[in-house]
Amino acid sequence: MTATGPFTFRPGENCWKTTRAARAAVIVESANYFDALVDSLSRARRQVLVVGWDIDRREKLGRGDGARTLQDILCQRVEQNEALDIWLLGWDYNPVYATEREWFQELKLKVGTHERLHVHFDGQHPPGGSQHQKLVVIDDRVAYCGGIDLSRWRWDDASHAPDDPRRTDPDGKAYPPFHDAMMVVDGDAAAALGELARARWAWSAADTEPTPPGHEENSPETGDQDPWPTGVEATWRDTPVAIARTLPDWDRRHAAREVESLWLDMIGAARDYLYIENQYFSSASLTRALAESLGQDSGPDIILVLPRQTGGWLEQVTMDELRRHRLAALTEADRHNRLRVFYPHQPGLADDECISVHAKLAIMDDRLVRVGSANTSNRSMGLDSECDLAIDTPDEPGPAALLDRLLAEHLDVDPETFRSTFQERGRLAAAVDELRQDAGRTLNPLDTRVAGAPLDLDADGDLLDPSEPIDSGYLVTRAVPEEDRPIGNRRLIGFIAFVLLMLALGAAWRWTPLGESLDAEQLRGWLSVFDDGWTRFVAILGVVTVASLAMLPLSVLVVVAAVLLGPWQGFACSMLGALLSGAASFQIGKWMGGTLLERYDGSRVHRLSQRLSERGIMAVAVLRMIPVAPYTIVNLVAGASHLGLTRFIIGSAIGLAPGIGALTLFSGSLVNAVKDPGPGTIAALAVVVIVIGIAAFGLKRVLK
Repeated sequence: MTATGPFTFRPGENCWKTTRAARAAVIVESANYFDALVDSLSRARRQVLVVGWDIDRREKLGRGDGARTLQDILCQRVEQNEALDIWLLGWDYNPVYATEREWFQELKLKVGTHERLHVHFDGQHPPGGSQHQKLVVIDDRVAYCGGIDLSRWRWDDASHAPDDPRRTDPDGKAYPPFHDAMMVVDGDAAAALGELARARWAWSAADTEPTPPGHEENSPETGDQDPWPTGVEATWRDTPVAIARTLPDWDRRHAAREVESLWLDMIGAARDYLYIENQYFSSASLTRALAESLGQDSGPDIILVLPRQTGGWLEQVTMDELRRHRLAALTEADRHNRLRVFYPHQPGLADDECISVHAKLAIMDDRLVRVGSANTSNRSMGLDSECDLAIDTPDEPGPAALLDRLLAEHLDVDPETFRSTFQERGRLAAAVDELRQDAGRTLNPLDTRVAGAPLDLDADGDLLDPSEPIDSGYLVTRAVPEEDRPIGNRRLIGFIAFVLLMLALGAAWRWTPLGESLDAEQLRGWLSVFDDGWTRFVAILGVVTVASLAMLPLSVLVVVAAVLLGPWQGFACSMLGALLSGAASFQIGKWMGGTLLERYDGSRVHRLSQRLSERGIMAVAVLRMIPVAPYTIVNLVAGASHLGLTRFIIGSAIGLAPGIGALTLFSGSLVNAVKDPGPGTIAALAVVVIVIGIAAFGLKRVLK
């Protein structure tokens, strides 16, 4: 390809900073990454920083007889080196992921491990947001950054064999093929990522936090002390590296949207092709930029490689549906046949399985390579914490070699065949079209057809996939047409003020001593005056209903009801109380905000309300399962929409039942089994677990 001059990295705009790496390389597939990381860890001297979205201490970093778990490797390193501290920072995940994570992992990592293995789970992020960066930094000398967490369901090699017996999780359960990538850098670039990782620790409100490990020589001549992985050949030497972040505007921290800005600049700068691999595709801003590029008379080929479907049923009915509407918009804009949207096809996989494309990678014009943690989704542009690395080298062969390696893997050809075909055809899309096969391993077109309105309630998809923290400004920009904002409306202002008051009350329950005033023991004392069982039930029902309206977290109330009433009565009480509270706040929202919608006919909020009404029961059910906003806030906003109360209650019941059922029945049965262990209570606990499993499976099938 013809170089068009250096790409402009602008610190403070499309990157945090630019720095230099003495060596850099892209590691494709987690099997190669895990091997490289174990090798680097063996030569760690002073400090190892691990920052991740998901961490599983039981995952083996490799396969075969000598493979060891993450916990064993880290514990052995601190025991062998008394000067070494290891800092493990994971995301304090939302309960919606509870079935995918090991329970009480922080406790298990802290108990029985070395005092120099520091563990903390980071909960310092906006509601609905996450810590999504994936970093490992060793002595500020070598750093890994990309899409791979040190977790289960990650290990795989380039064969992505459909029946590979090595691809099992710590529980021995098989999982589908997995495709991902990491970038490894050293020198000043590694030190900069160490600075970023320590900043994340400082934000996490941990009791202790790491300090810089001090300067030591970092060069290939240091021999065994050099933590660069011996099995990885450097693709770039003495190369500039840009670091781009997403950080939300939250808790007195300034937002950073460098990830999004870098994407938009890359789309605008691409001349020959833009090759993208990603887990999701739902970003409204990237869709608009790509559509504009495709609409031009001349421009780059756009190649998207995405999974045929995302992993969980909840993602499939939300993110996959948003993706279909984004891709439909790109297909409509593609007047010159420059767009290709593929998924990797592997024969032998079951109908409900596919290669999980988890990579967050892009290559532009055989010159710029980008690898990181950010998905091409709204939330990765402004809500989650992300980190991407980018290298622009117009006159070096590294980017072309990486493109050849990736597409050769997907198309089941050798890299030389792909490159020669690319050169002969002159266009990336034409080369891929020629090498695609009708059978065997290949790239298949992804279905971009849509049917009906999207499940998300907003055109930009930013309720199910928010692009920023949901605060007062977020509500105003979505509730008031731009032309009416200077004038305002008393009733609308009152409605928004009430919503903000509820948010403030919810924050008070969580972060002030107010939250300590309503625990199970105190409630037990208050309710001891009620001897009759049904009187006690009604009293607790009243507490659940009123306290939920007052923004006390519903999960706390559910556990309290389970402890005081037992599993079955607790479930009935929590469900009924939640629905009564929901109906009350729904009616408040309808009374305060409902008439505003008709006045703003044609506005964004009016369209949102109509979509909620069109997709009513299913939309409410999904909103109940996804941590979009506090329970009462969702009720108020739903009440202000066109949705009817009956469909709201039915949708709420469908969405609330799995979570309340699992939390109530399990916690209540567990308390009974612990207090009075015996065949009856243990059998009841087993029945509860079975019922929860059957209900979850049935609900999954219904929603799919």
